[in-house]
Amino acid sequence: MRLSTKGRYGMRAMLALARRYGEGPVPLKEIAEGEGLSEAYLEQLMSELRKAGLVRSVRGAQGGYLLGREPAAITAGDIIRVLEGPIGPVQCVIEIPGGEVCHRAEYCVERILWERLRDSIAQVLDGSTLADLLVEEKKIALASGGWERSCQPS
Repeated sequence: MRLSTKGRYGMRAMLALARRYGEGPVPLKEIAEGEGLSEAYLEQLMSELRKAGLVRSVRGAQGGYLLGREPAAITAGDIIRVLEGPIGPVQCVIEIPGGEVCHRAEYCVERILWERLRDSIAQVLDGSTLADLLVEEKKIALASGGWERSCQPS
C-alpha cells in the first residue's frame, strides 16, 4: 500500500495544526509556507478534512483552521481514511463491510496474508494519535540537538 500526496500532505497539515492546538485559528497560507506545500492543494485537503469533522474553519481576518478535536483524539487512521479511503492492500480485503469479495475467497491463502497486512496497517494507524506523533517529534528534536523536523517537504 502506497499513500498518495493527499495522505502524506494531509498528515503534515494536521500535525501543523496539532503543534498550534489551543492557540487559535491557523491561516492556511501559514501552514502551506511552513510545510512547503501548495496552498491551493492544501485547501482541497482541508475541505475534505472539514467535512469529516477533523478540522474546523474560521472565517475573517483572524481566521484559519483549527483541529476539530484535541490531538489525542485524532488518529493517523482517521486522517488517512478521510483522504485516501478505506485501508486495504488489495481490493478483496478493503475495509468496507459487505465489500467486494472475489470468487476465490473461500480457499484463497493469499487472502489471509492480505487480511493480516490490512489489519497490521490499521493497527499502526489507529494506534497513533496526533499527540503521540508530537511526542515523537520532540524526541527527535532533542536527539538531533535542535528543532529540525525529520521530514522535509517533498
